Amino acid sequence: MKSLYKRQFLLTLFLVLFSFVLLAAAFFSITYRFTLRDKQEALEQNAQLIARLTSASILSGGSIYDGDFRMLVSFAALASDSGILIADTSGTIVLSSDGTWTSNQLAGAQLPSAAVTELTGTGSYAGMSTLGGLLGQTRYVTGAPIYRSGAEELIGMVFVTTDVSNLTELWSSFARIFTVISLVVLVLAFLSCSLTAKWQTKPMQELAQAARRFGRGDFAVRVESDPQQVEELRELTEAFNAMADSIERSEARRREFIANISHELKTPLTSISGFTEGILDGTIPPEQESAALTTVSGETRRLARLVRRMLDVSQLQSSEKPTLFEPFDLAEVMRRVLASLEPKITAKHLEMDAALPELPTMVLGEADAITQVGYNLLDNAIKFSPVGGTIHLDITRREGKAYVSVRNTGETISSEELPLIFDRFHKTDRSRSMDREGVGLGLYIAKTIITNHRENIEVTSSEGVTAFTFSLTCVKKDSSAGRKEHAGK
Repeated sequence: MKSLYKRQFLLTLFLVLFSFVLLAAAFFSITYRFTLRDKQEALEQNAQLIARLTSASILSGGSIYDGDFRMLVSFAALASDSGILIADTSGTIVLSSDGTWTSNQLAGAQLPSAAVTELTGTGSYAGMSTLGGLLGQTRYVTGAPIYRSGAEELIGMVFVTTDVSNLTELWSSFARIFTVISLVVLVLAFLSCSLTAKWQTKPMQELAQAARRFGRGDFAVRVESDPQQVEELRELTEAFNAMADSIERSEARRREFIANISHELKTPLTSISGFTEGILDGTIPPEQESAALTTVSGETRRLARLVRRMLDVSQLQSSEKPTLFEPFDLAEVMRRVLASLEPKITAKHLEMDAALPELPTMVLGEADAITQVGYNLLDNAIKFSPVGGTIHLDITRREGKAYVSVRNTGETISSEELPLIFDRFHKTDRSRSMDREGVGLGLYIAKTIITNHRENIEVTSSEGVTAFTFSLTCVKKDSSAGRKEHAGK
């Protein structure tokens, strides 16, 4: 598997080379069209013109050896910067001129049979040739047949030659310039590609190293985000750091969970073990065994509650079965919760101010789970209310939502503690001293249930009043807005 650096470099190299190939092809096409091709067409026209002039001169009774005709041919050669060869039908040169009146050095020479055959067979000739060495160097040659005017009788042939070394030199110069420029651009492309690839792959390498350190348990590692990075890499780095923060918090909660569960299990187990050993070894006298066994029984029930709560939490977090939301009467659910907690409310001499609608308040959710939420919130309010205090429970509706609020008087929860109130096993020192029965999972379970319902639960605490409020979605067809009943306990 090739690295990102190699892939990017090869891609850049291919694009640069492809661009230069296209540029070279375009240049050669343009130069051919506007130089060589134009020259070829001009020579072909000159050859045909000389052929017609020769035919006309012969037809009018003149001769190609006349001074006027030779002057005309010499002038045409000089004007077109080319050489002109006039030959008979057998290919023997009878007149040659390179623009000088006295030049007729090739007279009597024989043209190559291939050139003669092609001209007589196709009616034209064109190509790079030395004409069998007659020209001394390779030149561009065009040929045209000489016909007797008014007939198709071949009476001779004309070849026009020109030097194209200037074009060859032009292309050679371009090839050299093209090569130098190509090398310079390739070097620059290589350097820029190398620097860019290293700059872009550096954060990826840092991410890979950070991931490996994560795998070894180092959850504090982070990748620095460079504002100069491309947006995609910066977003990837920020997403990785956000994920790292989340994992670190999860790890911290896991360790805290283990520490809390260890503490919660250790306390009752120590009491059970101590009292049991005291009874067995006789340290506890027989008259105190009943009280000791009562304590052991209470701690055993506390362990059972803790295990039961842990099973509830595990089921809420790991259940893959989708929750089936159905319409139910929220007001009726809260009435049943109040009825189940009436002994605790009476035992603590609390005043209960409940404002619940008389008509059904139909919401969507899981009735048993919401019952658990209501029970946990009211039970929490009972535990932290002073003797003779007041607990408020009400249900309100706003914008398609039903809001359940549970408020109790007592001590104000500090602003530092409020964000932790829904954490597993969270207990204040005061709650540990006041409530030996709690295990610190009630509010966490309530939060988890409401979150599974895709709803919100909030807590506020100020001036001795603590309020928990959660929401549920109302059934659209329900339009109940009945009177409220007030009950006091």
